Amino acid sequence: MSPHGLRVLVVDDDPALRRLLRIVLGRQAYTVFEEGTAGAALATAAAVRPDIVILDLGLPDGDGVEVTRRLRAQGNTPILILSVRDQEEEKVAALDGGADDYLTKPFAVGELLARIRVLLRRLAGEGTGEPFRHGDLEIDLGRRLVKVAGTAARLTPTEYELLKAFVLARGKVLTHQQLLRQVWGPGYAKEPHLLRVNISNLRRKLERDPAHPHYILTESRIGYRLGN
Repeated sequence: MSPHGLRVLVVDDDPALRRLLRIVLGRQAYTVFEEGTAGAALATAAAVRPDIVILDLGLPDGDGVEVTRRLRAQGNTPILILSVRDQEEEKVAALDGGADDYLTKPFAVGELLARIRVLLRRLAGEGTGEPFRHGDLEIDLGRRLVKVAGTAARLTPTEYELLKAFVLARGKVLTHQQLLRQVWGPGYAKEPHLLRVNISNLRRKLERDPAHPHYILTESRIGYRLGN
């Protein structure tokens, strides 16, 4: 997806950070909108319909998690949290509230741009029906087919549903609770061992080196993401 004409809404109460992001994103040919409060952010999002939102959690008139929930209720615009808060509970709350990714301040500009590209590629690929390909891995949901280096992988139904969840949300961090609810059901939210076992099995079947995975990546104490 080309950045030309794509709209980015930056929500942060720090003018210096907004200026930095305006310069960095402007150099990538994004059109940048800025807001410093929760109320203004929601109004601007409704007016300009951004292609991606970069959102701080600490806003003077409201909490960023609530802003995330309200943005998510309006549509599927990717939301990248950019916050100094680094506690596991706060990250999980934001991701469970509908955020797609979470980057902690201070951050590297290169990593921020890479995260943005991944989220925009996922949005561009939704509904195309094209197989997901990454390295030796090919996943064709339409044909229910998974191949590694051209050879079909033999997955259990649960392993396939777990991998499917990652493909549909590629580029997005999925929390442990989200995966357990989505794959096993609401009654399994407190059964993390099921997730650990199946992630281990998937890595054993898909990765060249399961101890150093390239496809199913761990977000420490939070969840997992599909590599891109």
